[in-house]
Amino acid sequence: MSSRLVKNLFSFRRRVRVGCWLALLAGFFGVCQVRADEASQMQSVPWEVEATNYIGPWIWDTNFFAKQTCRLWKSFYIPGGERISHASIHLTVDNGFTLFLDGQEIGRGSDWRTITEYDVTQLLTSGWHRLAVEAFNDRLEGGLIFGMFIEFPTQTPIHIVSDSSWFIAPTDASRAWIWQKRDLPDWHHAVVVGSINAHPWEKFPYGLARVPAFAPVIIHFWQRGWFQLTLSLVCVATLLFCLWLATRLATQSKAQKLLQVERVRIARDIHDDLGAQLTQLLLLSEVARREQPEGSTAQSQFTQLCERARELAQAMDEVVWAVNSRRDTVRDFASYVCKYAQIYLSATRIRCRLDVESEMPVAMFELPVRRNLFLAVKEALNNAAKHSQADELFLRIYRREQKLFVAVEDNGQGFDGTLLGGERNGLSNMAQRMAEIGGHYELSSQPGSGCLVLLTVPLPRAKRGWFRLAATDAVSPSALETTGSR
Repeated sequence: MSSRLVKNLFSFRRRVRVGCWLALLAGFFGVCQVRADEASQMQSVPWEVEATNYIGPWIWDTNFFAKQTCRLWKSFYIPGGERISHASIHLTVDNGFTLFLDGQEIGRGSDWRTITEYDVTQLLTSGWHRLAVEAFNDRLEGGLIFGMFIEFPTQTPIHIVSDSSWFIAPTDASRAWIWQKRDLPDWHHAVVVGSINAHPWEKFPYGLARVPAFAPVIIHFWQRGWFQLTLSLVCVATLLFCLWLATRLATQSKAQKLLQVERVRIARDIHDDLGAQLTQLLLLSEVARREQPEGSTAQSQFTQLCERARELAQAMDEVVWAVNSRRDTVRDFASYVCKYAQIYLSATRIRCRLDVESEMPVAMFELPVRRNLFLAVKEALNNAAKHSQADELFLRIYRREQKLFVAVEDNGQGFDGTLLGGERNGLSNMAQRMAEIGGHYELSSQPGSGCLVLLTVPLPRAKRGWFRLAATDAVSPSALETTGSR
């Protein structure tokens, strides 16, 4: 009896233990099944919820027709003070669309059963923004469904959906409508044409297409309006300045031409009129001098008159040479100076030797430069003739490094320049004349070793192109041929 009881007790315990294990296994498999059902539900349901969450109803223009283009526009404002943590757009259009944000195209679509999601977090900042959708309806009904959700770390999210607050822009408007900052008077509001699952969009949506997040738009400074406006103003100012310079150049060329013609006329008048009358006066003075008794006071006065007339004729010849525009070259200057030195020293016992560069340029030599340089050379020749007691003088004219050198050197008695006062000679005048034309004056002399006067002036650079033609053609050859020099 007791052994049977013990055996029954052990059998009961075994059955209880097996039942507990079976209950635990059933509970474990039940929990796993619930977890699996929840996981499958989370995998099948969230994309639909997420796709249709925060979107409005279908909107369109006031009527439908095949091959219809509908332009939908809306502006919105994002307050400042906090960054945007996330911003996304969900939309689709029956049948196709092109989406613009602040004038920038960010996406296209053609399957109205699939909602497209755009991550525009990096494209948004505080301030006003513009949404523009160019929709296309192939046939039957047309519609746009839209939702935009902007999240902040602490502020209230901004929710923008498709509704009657959207505007319809005319299809004949220019492309500027996508950048328009506010609606125009000829725009009208959109019309709600159905809810999410209304006819004919009952079976919606079929899918969700996610577009990768957009990178922030980097606008370089040369792409900004202020830079382009400034560059345009600078270009316009430069163009106006060039036109002004061209006008001044034309005016200056015309004035230069008139000046050259006037110089030719003055040189011709002086040479032909005053020169003839001065020659006549000199001849009459010579005749009157011969008719006077030898040693008489009248003869002495007529002799002085003849000498003054010859000096005046020489001075007039210098003026004619200086005024004559035909002589405005370095080559003519060198030729005239050599001729003057030979004539001037022929009346003295000084022998004149010339050393002139064989290929002197025909570059233009301005009147003030050649006039002051000639007067300085003339002063040096005069000092040599009066004070040097030399029997030989060298006149050298040459070029070095775009400069013209004129050297007047004699073999006379020389002098100590430190002992001479500026008021007793023309040395200070030569230095002043050279300084006025940007040249250089140098004097080298020692007692018993002669004297060297070195004059240096910068040569003008040769002009090229039509600027040179305008200067060289200022006087006609026929007008130049009518003017000569004595």
